This record gives sequence, structure tokens and C-alpha cells, in this order.
Amino acid sequence: MSIRLRLALQFAAIVAITLLLFSLLIYFFTARSRGEVFERSLRNRALVVAHVYFDAGHPRSDERHRSTYQRYLRQFYRTLPDEEVRIYDAQGKVVFREGLSTARRVPADWFGRQEELLVSEQGDWAYTVGLRYTVPGRGTFLVAAWSVDTDSRQMLGTLRGILLLGLLTSLVLAGVGGWVFADQVLRPMRQIVREVSRISASDLHRRLSRADGHDEVSQLAMTFNRLLDRLETAFVGQRTFVRDASHELRTPLTVLIGELEVALLQPREAEEYRHVMQSTLDAARLLKDLTNGLLQIARASDDPSQVPLTRLRFDELLLQAHDEVRRRHPTYRIDLDFQLPPDLDPVVEGNEPLLLVAMLNVLENACKFSRGAPRPVLASLSADARRLRLVVSDWGVGMAEADRLQVFVPFFRADNARGVPGHGIGLPLTNKIMELHGGAVHVSSQLGQGTQVMLELPRQA
Repeated sequence: MSIRLRLALQFAAIVAITLLLFSLLIYFFTARSRGEVFERSLRNRALVVAHVYFDAGHPRSDERHRSTYQRYLRQFYRTLPDEEVRIYDAQGKVVFREGLSTARRVPADWFGRQEELLVSEQGDWAYTVGLRYTVPGRGTFLVAAWSVDTDSRQMLGTLRGILLLGLLTSLVLAGVGGWVFADQVLRPMRQIVREVSRISASDLHRRLSRADGHDEVSQLAMTFNRLLDRLETAFVGQRTFVRDASHELRTPLTVLIGELEVALLQPREAEEYRHVMQSTLDAARLLKDLTNGLLQIARASDDPSQVPLTRLRFDELLLQAHDEVRRRHPTYRIDLDFQLPPDLDPVVEGNEPLLLVAMLNVLENACKFSRGAPRPVLASLSADARRLRLVVSDWGVGMAEADRLQVFVPFFRADNARGVPGHGIGLPLTNKIMELHGGAVHVSSQLGQGTQVMLELPRQA
């Protein structure tokens, strides 16, 4: 079932239920009001008959009683449908009868009850009204009146037809109106569907047109446009990454192939073969490091929910990274500075191998680009109630501002770093690892004066 049809049916159902309840309320209160009016008329008829029977021969002389008597006497001539009035004495004997002569019976318990007014409804708008009438010197009599409210029965039948016709007509109009209304509501959605269907991987620059309003459809379009922005950025980054990775991988492979081809051109001495094998070994190691870096970037880009996280002490991880750098490069000099409050544990939730890779990249980069500097690299660890910060400072070659803005682009190498071994994937990999852990990397640098790299992670209580 389409959304348009579902909206039209739901709108029609809401209108139908509302009108049905409204019609039932109208019918109920109309029937109740008509019943009360007819009961009052029937009670007045009983009073008229009682007055006529008991007071006709002895009308009172006071003006109030005379006016009341005249009013009742006028009502006496307005007979009701199927009317019958009887007067019973205290023994239940009929002493007077007015109107039709039928076999109707007064409810047996009325003679023993003391209420002034008694009412019984037999159904099909037939009513029986009884009232007690006291005559001085003669006792109390029961005046019973029967009648059928044919006017209300006919009027309510007509009202039922009108309400039913109105309900059906309103239901049809609500269905048609709901269909038109749903078409107007869904028209922007159909436009969005048409525009989205024209977007493919080759033209991710397209955007939805209805993104400049404040309604829900505009919010949907803006959200989808932001998704397209992220997808376009990811596709561009992926294409750039593949292009740059291919270029970087081709260099050591070309060296390997070239060295082996030259070695096979003619027989050589053992020392020459040894030189070729050493060159190919260096190229293979370079290729291995590059491949490992690419795999680590791919792993750091995984869904965070798929990466196992544990509670780690960041200071112990820094000591481990420091020892690993000294093991790999004995000539590198790194000073550690722990600026931690005594009552605060530097605990983070993260993946130990990935965080270790991030620290090693930053420490090794600082050492590589500060060879010959008068001061060693300084790694300062500080913390507050919410964040842990590791600042790695070097006094090396630094970088220009334009180069600093591109340090997180994979395979980017600044002009003054061309002679330093590397592939340009250390900081991009570190940035992805920090993002995976809810942290961030901040780089500040001045050309010729050094660089500062800050790793920031949320602290776990």
C-alpha cells in the first residue's frame, strides 16, 4: 500500500470516527431531551385530569389557583397519541378513566411507593407516568397516564437518516480531500526521489534542491546533502588514496625489478650479487613498511564497534612506546615529562596496538625531523578531569603553514621533508586512530623552529 493511499485512508478514518462520535452525541442528547419534554407533557396531562376530576365542581376562589386551573384546562384539550389517564384510589380501584380504554396495567409496586412522581418507559417511545394527588378530606389518589411519543419517534428517525447521509457524504469528501492532501504533501518527496535516482558514483557533486526551507522535507534534504558531502569527500579521498598508494608502491617495486633485471643481464661476481641482494632487501623492507602502514590505516578506519577496546593506563603506554623507539633507533633522544595530578589516574578506553602505533608515529616523526637539533624531543603528559593530553615537541625543521594544513592527507610530504625517510602516512594514520577513540590530533609548527603534536583522548573515570 502506498503512503499516499495510507494517508488518505487514515485521514478519512479520523474524520469518520470524529463525525460518528459527534452524531452519536447529537442523537443521544436529542433523544434524551425529547424524552424529558414528553414526560413533562404527560405529567401535565395527568395533573389536568386530576384537577378537572377533583376540582371541577369546587373551584377555589383565590386568583393563583384560578390561573393555574385555567392553564391546565387549556392543556386538557391537547390530547396526546394513544393517551389514557386513570385515577386510582388508595385501594387500587379505578375511580376515573380518560382517553382510550385499554388493558394497560400500572406497575404493581407503584401503589406501595411514596414518591410524588413515578415514570416507566416501556420502549418504542411508550411512557407511563404516575403522580400522587392528595385531596383534602378524601385521601391520596394515584393518577396514571399512558401515551406514545410518536413525534419524537418520527423526528429521531428523520434525524438518523440525516446524520447517516451526512456521515457518508463527509466520508467520501474526506477520502477525496485526503487523497488530494496526501498528493500535495508527498509531492516534495517524489521530487527528492527523482533527484536521488539521478545521483550515481560518477556525479556525487549533485545536491537535492529542496534544502533551503524549515520544514521536515527540507531537513531531510539538508541531511541527505550532508551525507552526499561526506560520501563525496570519502570517494575523493579513496581515489586519492588509491592513486597515491599505487604511486608509492610502484617505486619500491620498480627498484626491485630493476635491480634483479640488471643482475640477470650477465654473470657477476659474488660481491656484486651481494650488493644487488642488499638493494633488493632494502626495497623489500621499504615495501613491507609501506604495506603495513596501509593496512594500519585501513584498520583504523574500521567501525569503532568492531575494534576491541580495553581500559589502559596512558602513562604506561607512553613508557612502552618510548622503550620501543629506543630499541628501534638507539640514537634517538626523547625526554619524558609527566605532569599528572597525584590523585588522578591517566586511564583511557582504547585499543592498545593502535594507540601504541599512534604514539610511535608521533615520537619517531619528531626524532626524524629534528636530527641535529640542540635539544632532545620532549614528550609531556598532562590530564584533567575529562581529557588526557600528550604533547610531543621537537626543535627541528618545522613546516610552513600551507604544509601544516595538509599533514593529515595520506602520502603528503612537505618540500623540506623530501630527504627524510618516510611515506607520508604516519600522521594520517595517527589522526584516524584518534578519531576512532573519540580523540583528536592538533599540530602546530613554525618553519625552522620546530613542531608540536598534541594527542588528546577522553579520560575514563
